[in-house]
Amino acid sequence: MSWLSFSASLPMFASRASSTSAGKVPLRALPPPSRAAICSSHPPGGRRRISTAVHFYQNRQLEAYASKPATRLTLRQLVYFGKYMNEDRLVKSANYVRTELPIRIAHRLRDMQALPYVVVTQEGVAQVYELYWNAFDKLRRYPEIMTLEQNEAFCKFVRGLLDDHKSVIPNLSLGLSLSSPYLLPDRLDTFMRRMLVSRISRRVLAEHHIALTESVKSRDQSHSQENVGIICTGLQVQESLERCTSYLRRRPHNVEEDPLGEPLSDAEWSEVIVDGHKDTRFAYIREHLEYIIFELLKNSFRATRAKHRTAPVLPPIRITVISSDNDVYLRISDQGGGLASAGIQSPSDLFSFSHVRNATRLADARLGALRTLSQQGMTATVSEQIGQWQAESERDADVPAVGVNPHPRIGIGLPMSNIYATYFGGSLELVSLDGYGTDVYVRLPKLGKNLEGIEL
Repeated sequence: MSWLSFSASLPMFASRASSTSAGKVPLRALPPPSRAAICSSHPPGGRRRISTAVHFYQNRQLEAYASKPATRLTLRQLVYFGKYMNEDRLVKSANYVRTELPIRIAHRLRDMQALPYVVVTQEGVAQVYELYWNAFDKLRRYPEIMTLEQNEAFCKFVRGLLDDHKSVIPNLSLGLSLSSPYLLPDRLDTFMRRMLVSRISRRVLAEHHIALTESVKSRDQSHSQENVGIICTGLQVQESLERCTSYLRRRPHNVEEDPLGEPLSDAEWSEVIVDGHKDTRFAYIREHLEYIIFELLKNSFRATRAKHRTAPVLPPIRITVISSDNDVYLRISDQGGGLASAGIQSPSDLFSFSHVRNATRLADARLGALRTLSQQGMTATVSEQIGQWQAESERDADVPAVGVNPHPRIGIGLPMSNIYATYFGGSLELVSLDGYGTDVYVRLPKLGKNLEGIEL
């Protein structure tokens, strides 16, 4: 039976799906699954896999989990619990992750079930649903963890889920971009933000627990004093700025050149000048901070070279670091001409996945790049872009000559930077001085008291 014939035999779905633009629909008004998912199969070992069609129309387990609130944490709680890690606390951490992840996934499955039929059938969206459902079903069935050996097996299981979900960002971006003509911009962006924030939250929990497990295994107390799981308790902002700058400046000068446009200047990349409180240190997730810096600097480098095509020396990029009692501030200023564009009415539109606010979302080149990445997968981290990133390297360590192998331009860098910045209560603001340059203001809380920004 084909997907279309399956859905045609269920007219109640089509009638209810058409009403979703006015608000949330009942959980039983769900999109049809893929054809492959409808057919039952017998995987190795003889255990019969239940047809995915069942979970579209019998959602008692999903409803039970989606009715539970997520237990949100602060950065300080993650540090405090992980700082004094022992075997008993590690087992408790494993069971928290085991019970919390299916709750967070269930909320996102419910969001996808409330989408109109025309959105669910778009390329990429159904694949994401299948990944989420399979992860939810496996996690809710996972038995309680009692020993370190069982925790080791659980970490291996979670690593597998993280790898399986590398296609989520490009598939979601592709599917929602193609759905843009059928969803109001606010609804599309709200859905996409909820999905991406939830994804970050799940990866933080999973990767933090895996890192804690490694620290207990190694018994490296000196390592745990500086890093608690994935959190660096004394993260040096200047070091992160220098690291990102070094990698970006090793790129070929023509890496951003449009083959159909005018050639760009072959001048060296802009110098990056840092001032302010350069000795600022605070507790934060290094991967989040450096992704934000990396993407913002990459945009500034690109814009400055494009603006000054024939200049023998490119204008510098200036970064000001300020540490207040409660927050760390970064201001990145370039002379790249600003953000004025025919397809952009406001700088904040660059965060949008709607073609109404950001016309480039439906550009053929961008859609093609998303299709390619949906096969390869991506994690939205700096490490995958530089290949040999060493997060724990010393400040003066040699920078590998490989430089950066950036993703195709898929328009995910700024939206993801904004989500990383706001995840623990920070902010990211773009100010365009049209014709001259752009100032970007990043604020990150330094006390770790804010709860995760998960939207339920």
